[in-house]
Amino acid sequence: MPDLDVVFRAPRVVTAAGEVARCIGVAEGRIVAIEPLDADLQAERVVALREDVVLLPGLVDTHVHVNEPGRTEWEGFASATRAAAAGGITTLIDMPLNSVPPTTNTSALEVKRKAAEGQSWVDVGFWGGALPDNLADLRGLHDAGVFGFKCFLLHSGVDEFPHLEPEQLERALRETASFGALMIVHAEDAHAIDRAATPHGESYQDFLRSRPRGAENLAIAQVIESARWTGARVHILHLSSSDALPMIASARRDGVQLTVETCPHYLSFTAEEIPDGATQFKCCPPIREAANRELLWKGLGDGVIDMVVSDHSPCIEELKRLDIGDFGVAWGGIASLQLGLPAVWTEARKRGYALTDVVRWMAESPAQQAGLLHKGRIALGSAADFCVFAPDEAAVVDVANLQHKNPVSAYCGRALAGTVRSTWLNGVQIDIGDEPRGRLLKRGMA
Repeated sequence: MPDLDVVFRAPRVVTAAGEVARCIGVAEGRIVAIEPLDADLQAERVVALREDVVLLPGLVDTHVHVNEPGRTEWEGFASATRAAAAGGITTLIDMPLNSVPPTTNTSALEVKRKAAEGQSWVDVGFWGGALPDNLADLRGLHDAGVFGFKCFLLHSGVDEFPHLEPEQLERALRETASFGALMIVHAEDAHAIDRAATPHGESYQDFLRSRPRGAENLAIAQVIESARWTGARVHILHLSSSDALPMIASARRDGVQLTVETCPHYLSFTAEEIPDGATQFKCCPPIREAANRELLWKGLGDGVIDMVVSDHSPCIEELKRLDIGDFGVAWGGIASLQLGLPAVWTEARKRGYALTDVVRWMAESPAQQAGLLHKGRIALGSAADFCVFAPDEAAVVDVANLQHKNPVSAYCGRALAGTVRSTWLNGVQIDIGDEPRGRLLKRGMA
C-alpha cells in the first residue's frame, strides 16, 4: 500500500455494501484502502468522524447552467462552483446555453473552457449543443471532450440556441449514434405549447395550464420513437410529468437506450402550495400537482427515473419579476445548486428511503451516465471525493447565506433536513476562501 495522505475513520459510510462503518485510506487523490473501522491505517492527516455524520461520495450534478461567459451577471464559474462545494457536489457538467456564445462548436467550447480556467472550486465538464445548423460540428465537439449534446424541442428561451423540429432531431440522433454519443433532450412539444393557453398574470394555475402534461408526454414519445429508429442513446431532462413513466418503462423493456432525470423542485413542491405571483417557482416544465409528485417518487423508487440533478437555472433578480408577479414574463428557472442534497433528503426520508438511495440518485447514476466511472461512489480506485453530511441537522434556508450569485430561490424560508459539514475533492478539503483546485474535465477522464 502506498503512503497515505488522509485516513477517514467513519462509523457511517455509504458504500456498495450499504451504510457501514469503515476506515478509508486516500493517496494521491484516490481511495486506496477500505478497511474495518479499527484498522491500523496511518496518515499525515486522520479525520475521525462522529456518529452524527455520514461520509458520502461527492455528488455529481450533470445539469447546471453556469451562464459564463455572456450572462455572467446571472451566474459564473466561481459562484456556481462555490455553491456546488457548499452543497456536497464535487463534479458538475455545464449546459451549453445560456452562455454567449453557446457551446455549439469547438471554438465556442474553447471560449467556455478559458472562462472556467482557474476559477472552479469543483471539477467541471461541458455539454455541447445540437442546433438545426450545426450537424457538422457535433463530431468535432465529441472529439474535443464534451460529454454529449443537448437539444430542445421547443424555443429554448434564448434566441441563440434554436430548437430542433422532429425531422431535425432524427438527423441529429443518426449523427450522434454513428459515434456513440449521448443526446440529452428538453422534451416539451412546441406545437402543443403553441396551442395551449398563453401564460400571463399572477395566477400559477394559469401558468400551469400553459405547459400541459400532454406537451411533455408527446415530446417524450417522439424522443423514444426517434431513439428506437436510430439506435441512439438518449436522456430525458427534468421529467415533471408522471404520465410519461409507463411509456418510459415500456421503451426500456423494448431495448431503447433511454435514461431519465428529475429535479429536487419536482420532488419537493406542489402546484397547490405555490401562491399566485410567486414567480420564484417558475420553471419549465412546471412544478405539478401533489399526486403527480408522489408518482415521481414512485418512479424513482421503481428505477424508472434514474437520477436527481438540479437544473440550476439562475438569473438576475429583476428577470424573475417579483415586483409584478407575472408568470408570463418572468424568467423560468430555479436556483438550487447548493440545496439539492438536503431538499431531496428531506422528502426522501419521509417516504422511507435511505441515504443509500439518495447517493444512487445524486452521485452514482449521474456519474455513470456521464461516463465518469471513478466518480460518484466510495470504492477502491475511485476519486477521493467526499461529502460529510449531517442527516439529522435541520436548517431554514436563508438566501443571504447561499453561494450562488443572485439571492433568489424557491427554497427561501423552507426548513430542510441535513447539512453539509465539509466537501473534499481528490482527497483535499475544499475551502471556498482558498484558491480553487477544480479541474476541467473531458469525456473519458476521471
